[in-house]
Amino acid sequence: MAITSRVTTTKAKLSSQNTAKGMIKMAAIQMASGPHVSANLSEAERLIEIAANQGAKLIALPEYFAIMGLKESDKVNAREEEGTGPIQDFLSKTAKKHKIWLIGGSVPLVSSVPNKVRNSCLVFDDKGKQVARYDKIHLFGLKLGNEHYTEEKTIEAGDTVKVIDSPFGKIGLSICYDLRFPELYRAMGEVNIIVVPSAFTDTTGKAHWESLIRARAIENLSYVIAPAQGGYHISGRETHGNSMIVDPWGVVLDRLPRGSGVVMATMNPTYQDSLRKSLPALKHRTIKVVGQQ
Repeated sequence: MAITSRVTTTKAKLSSQNTAKGMIKMAAIQMASGPHVSANLSEAERLIEIAANQGAKLIALPEYFAIMGLKESDKVNAREEEGTGPIQDFLSKTAKKHKIWLIGGSVPLVSSVPNKVRNSCLVFDDKGKQVARYDKIHLFGLKLGNEHYTEEKTIEAGDTVKVIDSPFGKIGLSICYDLRFPELYRAMGEVNIIVVPSAFTDTTGKAHWESLIRARAIENLSYVIAPAQGGYHISGRETHGNSMIVDPWGVVLDRLPRGSGVVMATMNPTYQDSLRKSLPALKHRTIKVVGQQ
């Protein structure tokens, strides 16, 4: 599959006070979602409120936050047209209510194939307006012991790298299995924050999750917000959890091993700028990635 040869940047109107120049609180929400959308949205609302009450202005939900079905096809039955539906209404209203930027880890949206969805990360600003959409590019496949996953059976892959302008700087969007493909993040250019909403299996998570998250932070000198599914699901699936926020030097600022909860950290743009000046690795690149601006 050919990925589009350009980075798509969604521009959003920045607040009158440029918060990118100051400290900003960020939050990653961890869940153990089930098959009922309404119940998952209620739990997400509870956790978002906790984060917002602690001062978070940028909050990210995990992949499949609204539905982890009994079978893979359940998310197809829950799919929504872009711009309408209970999941998107929830994201919009919640962002506006708490005056936060809210990243809906992934939402099942209608695709061009009747029996598939687009696994889409949607971003809403503090007015409740959708300002970005990223469709997961890399589809997970695993055959390891008793674990078998083939996302391509129910998901239509995206093909566009997505970076958005925000009051917190440039944010690069990705989802779960994308984490294993560093060329995607190189194609984003110099972003301030990378978001990786995920539902890593416990097996692959134990082996690689933290290493990959910290590697993406270090090689891009970027903050990484990694909200995850974490625990046992009604379907019998077990997800790794360990939601975390990592700084541009690869330091884990906060994490949550298992269960529902909130991970919080403060972004320091001055610190990030100083690291990039002290170690200008991003300026030293000599190999160009297709799609990089």
